[in-house]
Amino acid sequence: MDMDFALFQQMAANAEDERNVAARFYDKAVKTDKVAANGMPIFKNVTYVEIRLKDNSTEVFNQPASEEKIKRFPREYTLYKMAKEKIKEGTPLEQFAFLTAAEIETCKSRGLFTVEDLAALSKEKVQFLDLENEHDLAVKFMQKAQDNKLMAEMAAKEKEYKRQIADLEDKVRNLQQTLQKRSWLFYKGDKK
Repeated sequence: MDMDFALFQQMAANAEDERNVAARFYDKAVKTDKVAANGMPIFKNVTYVEIRLKDNSTEVFNQPASEEKIKRFPREYTLYKMAKEKIKEGTPLEQFAFLTAAEIETCKSRGLFTVEDLAALSKEKVQFLDLENEHDLAVKFMQKAQDNKLMAEMAAKEKEYKRQIADLEDKVRNLQQTLQKRSWLFYKGDKK
């Protein structure tokens, strides 16, 4: 986490002066010319860049990300790559129902992409990044998730114990039936 934070600080300090432009890299499914054996089209993921001009909500440029765009917006591209890597390891902020879209984007702009990363921040970093409310919510969520995990583990153990008890009860019934049968045969004089 510390390495990501240092990288974020470096990116923020070295960001090019693109005050009138906002860029966002994302993956988009693109239909290829290929067709699967069942006749269905084949898609592939392509990295796209969305470019918006300040004070002009009607002009939005979406295009495949070229090397030129990656070099022009290195901070945004690094955030995109970090997000892809981090989301493999944790719960994406988009799935965290307690944050608004604006709060999620604020966290992402600060290099945080998962609930786990947000909850793990030190108090100093939380204050520096101005994410006190978001951090508190993430910590409470993680505590609740841990409690839920413990409850699920206990429920699984209880289910296993009940299964074992049912198996033992079946064995006891079978033994009782065998004993009754042998007692009846012994009573009748059949001494097997």
